Formats: sequence, structure tokens, C-alpha cells
Amino acid sequence: MSSSETEVSFEQAMEQLERIVGQLESGDVPLEKAIELYQEGVRLSHLCGLKLEQVEKKIEMLVEGSAGVVRKPFQPALDDKGNSVE
Repeated sequence: MSSSETEVSFEQAMEQLERIVGQLESGDVPLEKAIELYQEGVRLSHLCGLKLEQVEKKIEMLVEGSAGVVRKPFQPALDDKGNSVE
């Protein structure tokens, strides 16, 4: 990941991604431009995923235990099939 990618906030990346999706859904984009937009969308999606992973690693839950307050790493919720729930 380049330094310019790390400077883009999650919110900015999501806004750019939403604009790209809107353009692609409109259907008024020439094929070559649609391919460029798709590639940029995939890059932004990957960037957002990485940023979410970084944040997830920082989250800690405080759990009251018998020995007092214990820090426990954040565990995402799972559905009945064991898949992460967003």
C-alpha cells in the first residue's frame, strides 16, 4: 500500500467507491472507462477492508472477570454457519 493510500480516510474511500458504483450502475459509461472505474473500485474496496482490519485489531472489549477487569481482543460476531456478521 502506498503512502497516498494510507492518507485517504475510510470515509473518503467509501464516498469515492459509492460514486464509482453510481457511475457504473447508470450504464452511461463507455466500456474502457467502466473497466477503469471497476479497477479503481476494487482497489478502494480492498483499501476499506484493510482499514477495517486495522481498526478491528485495535478494538478491545473490557470484560469483568473473577480477577477484576480483563482485556480481551475483539472477536467479530459469527452467524450460525460460523461466518462473520457485519
